[in-house]
Amino acid sequence: MRMRVAAYALITRGEGADREILLPHWRDSGMSGWTLPGGGVEPGEHPADGAVREVKEETGYDARLTGLLGVDSAVLPSTARGDDMQALRILYRAEILGGELTVEVDGTTDDVAWHRVADVADLRRVHAVDWAISHIDDAGSPLR
Repeated sequence: MRMRVAAYALITRGEGADREILLPHWRDSGMSGWTLPGGGVEPGEHPADGAVREVKEETGYDARLTGLLGVDSAVLPSTARGDDMQALRILYRAEILGGELTVEVDGTTDDVAWHRVADVADLRRVHAVDWAISHIDDAGSPLR
């Protein structure tokens, strides 16, 4: 079994019923769904740096991480490569510092949008989105 370490950012805006979450749309190997901004950590890269890099690549926004929310682990059987994979996902809370909402070019995402949290249940989404939403009001812990 191989392992993939990835880092993701939970980015929200607004309050109450108007609260929105930033989600890119992922498409790869015949699968698709709305996901969190983030992705695989490169060899030698700190997960926090990977999360910030991925937010920029997938959304066009410059982000600052404000807390570590948790670590999720899932075993995914029979990946596109034909082997089992353990996905280790590190979730950070982040805020936008600047930039402009932009769809990634030549990547695994083909759209990005703000969605009302109340409407996410109606979207085709990856498990990590539900995990992040369950942490939406968590303050988080120090980053490193």
